[in-house]
Amino acid sequence: MDVKEEIIIVGAGIAGLATSLGLHRMGLSSIVLEASDKLRSSGFAFLTWTNAWKALDALGIGDTLRHQHIQLQGLVVASTATGLETGKMSFIARGKHGDHEVRCVERHLLMETLERELPRGTIRLNSKVVSIEEEVSGGRMKVLHLADGTTLKAKVLIGCDGVNSVVAKWLGLKRSSSSGRSGVRGIAEYLEGHGFKPEFLQYFGARFKSGFLPCDDKKMYWFFTWNPSPQEKEMEQDPIKMKQFVLSNLGKVPQQVSEVVERSDLSNLLSSHIRFRSPFNILFGNISKANVCVAGDALHPMTPDLGQGACSALEDGVILARCLGEALSTEGGGGGGEQERIEKGLKRFAEERRWRAFGLVGTAYVLGLLQQSDGPVVNFLTDKCLSGFMAGLFLNKADFDCGRLGVGL
Repeated sequence: MDVKEEIIIVGAGIAGLATSLGLHRMGLSSIVLEASDKLRSSGFAFLTWTNAWKALDALGIGDTLRHQHIQLQGLVVASTATGLETGKMSFIARGKHGDHEVRCVERHLLMETLERELPRGTIRLNSKVVSIEEEVSGGRMKVLHLADGTTLKAKVLIGCDGVNSVVAKWLGLKRSSSSGRSGVRGIAEYLEGHGFKPEFLQYFGARFKSGFLPCDDKKMYWFFTWNPSPQEKEMEQDPIKMKQFVLSNLGKVPQQVSEVVERSDLSNLLSSHIRFRSPFNILFGNISKANVCVAGDALHPMTPDLGQGACSALEDGVILARCLGEALSTEGGGGGGEQERIEKGLKRFAEERRWRAFGLVGTAYVLGLLQQSDGPVVNFLTDKCLSGFMAGLFLNKADFDCGRLGVGL
């Protein structure tokens, strides 16, 4: 039996739930299809820069999350080879869109907050989309076939289903590319308090880069990225070997920093290959087509070097909800039938996001190459000349306001 829905969002990640909540705030209902049997909390935590807090405030959940995470005061950059500080930057600054705000947010707390704000029944777990097709009758609705045999029809289809997005594939976007790098993430808990300053500590050099950030007074999030050899790729699925590999390659970091990795439980380690979409595929590919579009990692998977993956997904959610909500409203939708207005709203979203995503993905990729390039000349230039410039890129790219959802919101 076919079930008709107004708006279907594929993927209950950050982009999917943010878009659904944004639509809810705009008075539009949606359902979110999630392939797994629970909300995805992999990754443990992520940096939320100023632009992310603008989006969280637009969604109405910013203050809830602020109260659970400490504000970071600045960034300290050091060399893995020498252990010496090569750059420092304060986050206590003002940009074009107001004061900067940077925190390290636990992913599960964000997901739980988003879920709590959505109407009951919005999220449907164990709902994996295996194929998409046009309505046989010649209508404009999209037909979704699920793994359990269910068939759904959507007036609007939004793909927030990650780097292997079935919706992005249907739109004709190319498959994401391997960056040639891998990453490990973890989180350490200190019941007695960790004692770290509210700073983002970053160490980088040939092949390896790591970062350490406090979420609150008792939890430290960390990441480690590198260019793996064929032999190293084989150990990525072994948490014990992976942890030892990280500890052996942190470089000259203080003992307090290496203890963060040592303290991390093996169940709190996640290893993955780092993928990204070609910036030119974003610029010239189909972000939207008729009543279908993509957002989040389905649109702009990027390397983690700017810390903007989750932040830009939150931006997507607010802007997509606003574009679609205004297009469908009687006041702002303009002329034309419902399907024409849907297409107009999604096209507007694509126009607003194309260049922003292009810049973020391209900058992150180049930044990662510079920070982990091998060779004495590149390493010297990175340590002596580029670290301050690269640190400044963080605040520059975070100085963005996605705007409010609508009047009074």
